[in-house]
Amino acid sequence: MRNLLLCTFASVFAMACAQAQRLPGNAIPEHYQIQLTPHLAAAAFDGEETIDVRVPKATDAITLNALEIDFKNVTITSGDATQPAEVSLDPKNEMATLTVEKPVPAGAAQIHIVFTGKLNGQLRGFYLGHTDKRAYASMTMEATNARRAFPCFDEPALKATFDMSVIAGKGDVGISNGKVISDTPGPGADKHTIKFATSPKMSSYLIALVVGDFKCLEGSSDGIPIRVCGAPDKVQDGQFALETAEHAMHYYNNYYSIQYPYGKLDLIGLPDFSAGAVEDIGAIMFREIYLDVNKDTSESRKKTNANVIAHEMAHQWFGDLVTMQWWDDIWLNEGFATWMSPKPVNAWKPEWNNRMDEVGIATNTMIDDSLKSTRPIRTQAETPGQIEELFDAIAYGKAATVLRMVEQYIGPENFRAGVNAYLEKYQYSNATAEDFWNTVAAVSHRPVDKIISTFVNEPGVPLVSVTASCKGNQTRLHLEQQRFFRDSATMKKGSSELWNIPVCLRNSQGVQCEILTKRQEDFSVKGCSPWTVGSADAYGYYVTEYAPANLAPLVSGAEAVLYPDERFRLHGDQWQLMRADRSTIADYLKLAHGLAADRDRALWEFMFGYFRFVQDYLATPADRPQFEAWARGLLGPLVQDLGWQSSPGDSADLRTLRAKAIDALAYSGNDQATQEKAVAMVEQVLNDPGKYDADLTPTFIHIASSHGSPELYDKFLQAAKSTQSVEQYYQYLNALASFRDPKLVERSLQMVLTPEIRNQDATDFLGSILSDPVTGQQAWEFVKLRWNELGQKLASARRDDIVGSIVGFCNASEREDVRQFFSDHAIPGAERTLKQVLERINNCIHTRSEQTSSLESFLSQQKKTSAGMQ
Repeated sequence: MRNLLLCTFASVFAMACAQAQRLPGNAIPEHYQIQLTPHLAAAAFDGEETIDVRVPKATDAITLNALEIDFKNVTITSGDATQPAEVSLDPKNEMATLTVEKPVPAGAAQIHIVFTGKLNGQLRGFYLGHTDKRAYASMTMEATNARRAFPCFDEPALKATFDMSVIAGKGDVGISNGKVISDTPGPGADKHTIKFATSPKMSSYLIALVVGDFKCLEGSSDGIPIRVCGAPDKVQDGQFALETAEHAMHYYNNYYSIQYPYGKLDLIGLPDFSAGAVEDIGAIMFREIYLDVNKDTSESRKKTNANVIAHEMAHQWFGDLVTMQWWDDIWLNEGFATWMSPKPVNAWKPEWNNRMDEVGIATNTMIDDSLKSTRPIRTQAETPGQIEELFDAIAYGKAATVLRMVEQYIGPENFRAGVNAYLEKYQYSNATAEDFWNTVAAVSHRPVDKIISTFVNEPGVPLVSVTASCKGNQTRLHLEQQRFFRDSATMKKGSSELWNIPVCLRNSQGVQCEILTKRQEDFSVKGCSPWTVGSADAYGYYVTEYAPANLAPLVSGAEAVLYPDERFRLHGDQWQLMRADRSTIADYLKLAHGLAADRDRALWEFMFGYFRFVQDYLATPADRPQFEAWARGLLGPLVQDLGWQSSPGDSADLRTLRAKAIDALAYSGNDQATQEKAVAMVEQVLNDPGKYDADLTPTFIHIASSHGSPELYDKFLQAAKSTQSVEQYYQYLNALASFRDPKLVERSLQMVLTPEIRNQDATDFLGSILSDPVTGQQAWEFVKLRWNELGQKLASARRDDIVGSIVGFCNASEREDVRQFFSDHAIPGAERTLKQVLERINNCIHTRSEQTSSLESFLSQQKKTSAGMQ
């Protein structure tokens, strides 16, 4: 999991956003010996390294990656001959070429470099961070930032071993990939030198180093030492993270045939960190909030943290032990970790119902993948900007869902055997997509290669249309496939994509799986069933469309016929079909009303989001009160049933559902009594933060902020500054971005440019205001006006995050304004993100024009029905 760097258009970042190419291959690294000396007060560092390389053929020039590095002395040694090297910098391509007078012969050689650099404030490469009390130094290397910390061969396939050492301040500790093997005084009275064990063969983007006054909690699992480290005043909140890591380690050691191979594992919480977390070998870096848990932490936050920790630990095998050959196969890292991480969490905390969140990830991903501007899982990328843009829902959610679909089709044990064979074959080296699917196909003796290759190489999500009929003692099935587009006009035109789809169907007789390879195929299922589910247990990566006669029994008998995950998928598919004009909003709202008795947390979370879309974009000002009345009629009884306070026996899902339902009643129901009650409770929370359930407190704060006064804004700002709890800090910080008063919105926007908002938080904070349909236009005007200033503040975020936050617009003039601005201020590497934003605005405009009348008719009928019952 990560969140890469936002380049802007200020000239200071022109170099960082330059297009970089692949190295020419005139030297292959085998071992690095690196010593770094950070100078925290001066925000600088010194470095010295020796790189053992293999030269394929005689050459007088060796090219490696370097950026923002000042070379002081460079020599190249081959045999007994050592030559000084002239350095030619190529900032555009982020390279340096070392040229010697006499050609270096083919074979072994050594490059020795003395250099300096800046501990930058942009949270990339080797950078300067700050706790509440002091500075520290840390690294963020993925994807192409190792070159900012030391000259190196910064490509994933150029693996080598590393001997790291650091000269640190006398009272500071150092944490790196390997264990500390020596810690000696000097040089000088105020320094000590820490040396770490030689790393395994690894890619440069997985190097880790942290230097500061960090403290650690210690534990172990299966004989592997595990530590959770952080700032001295935060480390005591790491006990839950330590317990999570211990459980995950034990699970993975039993699942994989290769035991955890790195000797030790450190989880390090950092106050300043651009990503959510990064999977460096043996030393995983996190934002503090993903490790810190205390008595006031909500169950939903605990679950999130456990899943993030399990995800990063899964990377120790997928990505670290076996690394993709090039970034176009980043799904071999991120898709695998997303697929794998729920397994240990489900085994440890089954009450969290993680399986439903997997369905939610698939549902959200298919929404993104239904755009014309989506990409295949495997997408060519050469420049840093193009590489960064690959870390998206396709690499994570789509790849993970495809893996789950194949796992279900061939069976979990067959799939596990294939995964282990793959890891064993390619450990400590690099692999491609073909390497994976060919291995699993060979082990399972199933056409895995033919299935996965179509989903990896074809863009988009399939639509599988299902028509079922009974004849004799069989169910006859007619299946059709085509690419699903949210844009109905594009869908009508058709497209060329064709997948090999494992379709697992379920009826009253059981489950039967078939591979749909043609546009249309007919199958037979034993038994004559009155209903057929097109994606058994919701594992399929496709939108399912049922013939009307087949849809009706699923809708009317959803509680009795469908499993919870299948009800969730039916609900998501029907929303998708409505957005593509293959159904109506009236049909969707009738389905939603029919699920009123359901108490599945994940299903309701999605419905709440869809209700907000209806309220914000489809309901006219005249219709909005009637829609809100309908929402109150649905949500009021739900909240009444769930209550406003938790009981000791409440499950984590129930606690989360209660909080989300109250928030939805306040917003989509515009329920004044709920809003007033939440505001009153917030006043009590400000005086006693632990007074209410930790899952409910963020809801009260959010509701209050949406209707808040300047006095409440000031109280929230003060609470954010004074709390020692990381979670409470973000509750109040996020609340500041939710106020609607234009003057308070302006205060929040201005605060983005000040030190009050950390660099790591600025993009999310601004994006929250920008994505809100009420405050979005004001935020957009601010972004345009202060673009150059924002460029410097937001340079530590992923370059397409601000573009991707523009999701609240739904008219042509706003769309053209966005298009024109980014035409004049192009962001290298965010081109696809911009296309998707514009397409989403177009989709919203179209859905509003096509579905508003259907909503009006539905609400009119509801009003008549309500009047008739009085």
